[in-house]
Formats: sequence, structure tokens, C-alpha cells
Amino acid sequence: MDDFHTSQPIFLQIRQRLAQMILAGTVAEGEALPSVRQIAAELSVNPLTVTRAFEALVDIGVVEKRRGLGMFVKPGGRAELLTQERTAFLKQEWPRILGQIRALGLDPRDLLSAPQGAPNPTHAEGQHHD
Repeated sequence: MDDFHTSQPIFLQIRQRLAQMILAGTVAEGEALPSVRQIAAELSVNPLTVTRAFEALVDIGVVEKRRGLGMFVKPGGRAELLTQERTAFLKQEWPRILGQIRALGLDPRDLLSAPQGAPNPTHAEGQHHD
């Protein structure tokens, strides 16, 4: 599970993993997240790195620290996180993805109807239809 990539700081990658746990419902609102020590040990990272990941979620109002108990998903935290993640995707990822779609000459209709992993090129340039 410690397969980090170099394009992004480790604490942001851990933050993303925690966010995925919350969005997937692995940890529900009101429930405790794994401890800093547990995550640090599992991922072989410095506990301060994990703390930074948690702080990023605290800063946006998704997680709260309960003294002596750990970090918990706040009521309404999943909805807040979903809003934050959607906004970030639309501002940061979507423009890059849309540019790639256009550069490759893909038709959005094909992308939506294609089986996962292989677009159906029925509307691509140069395709002949019988």
C-alpha cells in the first residue's frame, strides 16, 4: 500500500486515500479514521506526514480531532468532501482531460457508450460504416 508516486507530495496522496475511504463509505460520518500511528506504520512514513494529511481534511471541515480519541468524520463531512472533490476535479483535472479528448479526436458520445477501457470508434475520423 506504500506505492507512492513522485508527482505529488506524500501527504497529499495519503489525504486522497483518506478521502476515498470517506467517499466510499468505508469510514462513515461519526466514525473514527485509522490512527496516525497506524497509517504511518502501514505506509512506512513519518507520522508528521500523516498528520499533515489529516490537517488538510480538518481545514476543509470534513474531519475533526477529538482529544484523546483520534480523528473522526464530521457529520456532513462526506457531503462537504464530495463538493470539494467535485470542484477540484472540474477546475484542475477536467480541463486537462478535455484537452486530451479533443487532441485525440474522440467523440464524447463514443466515450459514454464504450465499454470501460476501450472507446468505440464509431464516430472517429476516418471510420467507414457499412
